[in-house]
Amino acid sequence: MPATAVDHPCGREPKPLIEAANRAMERLPGYRVEIIDGMITVAPLRDGHHADALTTLMRPLLAAGLGDGDTDVLQGIGLWLPSGPEDYVIPDLAIVDADLDEHLIENNCYDPACFRLVLEVTSGNYRTDLRHKVTAYAQARIPVYVIVDRKHGRLHVLTEPLPGGYDRHEVYAPGQEAPLPASIGAELSLDVDEIVRAGRPKR
Repeated sequence: MPATAVDHPCGREPKPLIEAANRAMERLPGYRVEIIDGMITVAPLRDGHHADALTTLMRPLLAAGLGDGDTDVLQGIGLWLPSGPEDYVIPDLAIVDADLDEHLIENNCYDPACFRLVLEVTSGNYRTDLRHKVTAYAQARIPVYVIVDRKHGRLHVLTEPLPGGYDRHEVYAPGQEAPLPASIGAELSLDVDEIVRAGRPKR
């Protein structure tokens, strides 16, 4: 199910929440500051295992040819949300249409219509990824939302967005392969064990 374009902000109206979020980013370099349902959220600094999980995830995506033509595989780009006049999020990883530059809205955030998949690797604020962002991404009609749940050692694949969430929510454990829909631009499955092990602290 393709995403639909969101309304672009009109005029040069003051954006107090965005201004406050940008000030928070200046004071807290390295932290991820987002606005979801009109509330500013601040995610903690990511650890090395978080980065390792992302690197492990990118390998099969790139090996499948994503990023070599119609799509790009990118980390940490802004996604404008339709849920509020200043709402935006910064997913850990996204598969987007190659013409991303044509979809810039404002504040370095892009129209959700050009996102084929978003992915989050959980940190200390894992409830945000597993609850609030499920609704936010579904309302933005992001076709595929993948969550690497480091706390519980699982991988979630959510598809078929509805206004309040996703109609399909598959959960995969280590030892399983998690198939991704061909709508992302390639047919592939993710090795859950490899990804979960990459994100787990090695103690």
